[in-house]
Amino acid sequence: MTRIYRGIFIVWVALRYGLDELVLTSFQKPWLRLVARIVSVGRNLEAPRGQRLREALERLGPIFVKFGQVLSTRRDLLPLDIADELAKLQDRVPPFSSAVAVATIERELRKPLNQIFVSFEQIPVASASIAQVHFAVLRDRKGQEREVAVKVLRPGMAKVIDKDLSLMRMMAKWLERLSADGKRLKPREVVAEFDKYLHDELDLVREASSAAQLRRNMDGLNLVLIPEMLWDYCSTEVLVMERMHGVPISQVDRLRAAGVDIPKLARDGVTIFFTQVFRDGFFHADMHPGNIQVSLAPETFGRYISLDFGIVGTLTEVDKEYLAQNFVAFFRRDYKRVAELHIESGWVPSSTRVDELEAAVRAVCEPYFDRPLKEISLGMVLMRLFQASRRFHVEIQPQLVLLQKTLLNIEGLGRELDPELDLWATAKPFLEQWMLQQVGPQRLIEELKDHAPRYARLLPELPGLIQAYLRRNGSDNAVLVQELLLEQRRTNRLLQTLVSAVIGFALGMVVMQIVIRVGVF
Repeated sequence: MTRIYRGIFIVWVALRYGLDELVLTSFQKPWLRLVARIVSVGRNLEAPRGQRLREALERLGPIFVKFGQVLSTRRDLLPLDIADELAKLQDRVPPFSSAVAVATIERELRKPLNQIFVSFEQIPVASASIAQVHFAVLRDRKGQEREVAVKVLRPGMAKVIDKDLSLMRMMAKWLERLSADGKRLKPREVVAEFDKYLHDELDLVREASSAAQLRRNMDGLNLVLIPEMLWDYCSTEVLVMERMHGVPISQVDRLRAAGVDIPKLARDGVTIFFTQVFRDGFFHADMHPGNIQVSLAPETFGRYISLDFGIVGTLTEVDKEYLAQNFVAFFRRDYKRVAELHIESGWVPSSTRVDELEAAVRAVCEPYFDRPLKEISLGMVLMRLFQASRRFHVEIQPQLVLLQKTLLNIEGLGRELDPELDLWATAKPFLEQWMLQQVGPQRLIEELKDHAPRYARLLPELPGLIQAYLRRNGSDNAVLVQELLLEQRRTNRLLQTLVSAVIGFALGMVVMQIVIRVGVF
């Protein structure tokens, strides 16, 4: 009955905000279009369709708000006006009872609150759809007091999420069957993607481990601070971390008055993003202004402070290489190489003609490159690329959705800090240097160092493995076995010579790179 009532409420909200008019008009069945015209009679639907969709999602509650936030990243699937409106969605969720938060903490950490914290602020400092945060002072095992932030999962979220996701899956199936655009929009895949994000956020231990990984990765970069996770006080529903002191990055005037170099701050944000993506393949994927602060402490002045690690993105080595090559090709205006990379990676069908895809990419990018680079909107370029991609049946890469979302966040953040920021010129040297490290002699030497121990163990054992294979297959030959044993001894002697020769070749490449760079040739 609860699901039925929830379904009725969703239908009422859809009718109230005219979502039926948005959806039914795209259905293939004529009678459904007639229903759309009938139910829209007498209603005020003057507000833009994107605004009505955003307001309906806000009325349906935090889970649907989260869904709209995820959906806003799929500019390849949505009209631009709807994607822009959904990007305005924010978690405006009242906090839940502090007594419930305290009970959750005591249950998860198995101690009374006063035995864990010296003090605990009952009023939360932040409240979102999944959790809320309280400040506290912790007495650690050494008896020292330490300021911390305590994140507590909103109670009953798993059941609420599963109920709403069940309804979303049902609606996605209907949309796919009845709508002309249903298959292209991939509603079931979008809901599955949303399901993964939400359930990842429900596990605060997972969030803490992601934060710890980012903290290790960023150690030594001296551009960003990430709070330390206090593992003795972390569980699935409670996360205790170091409290960070900073100014929200959206308060630009306050930062400028404090003496922060705002243009440098914008460039540092780009550097942090590309370092996490291309060097580490592990990046903070929720970098909106609410999750970013700037330190004003003397010892860390002007550094970023990252918060909220419920959503992180990962990329494989193959993804990183193809993305970097695509970016570099774009920077060099080598559109043919961009088209070839899309075909090589399988992002478009192998039957696609390179010249046609090259022409489409050139038509998208060239008008923007004719302007000064600082006037280029990467978001607009991506949007036009996605529109062009439909013609060539480009397959959506799920692992790149978070990257696209974060890239647009970074561009918006950078332009808010410094309208003169040249995002592409800032990123180009980083990517070119990264590419040199990936395909140059330094990478070859690193690969040799990584694989040499395995090959060193394998090669001497190879004759014995062949001998065992011959015996198992009834093809043992005494002469052959004797020769293999002799070869085993020769292999041990030749192995060192082979490794020395390869290393010598690599060093020769290093020398050539140095000679080329200093301009001898």
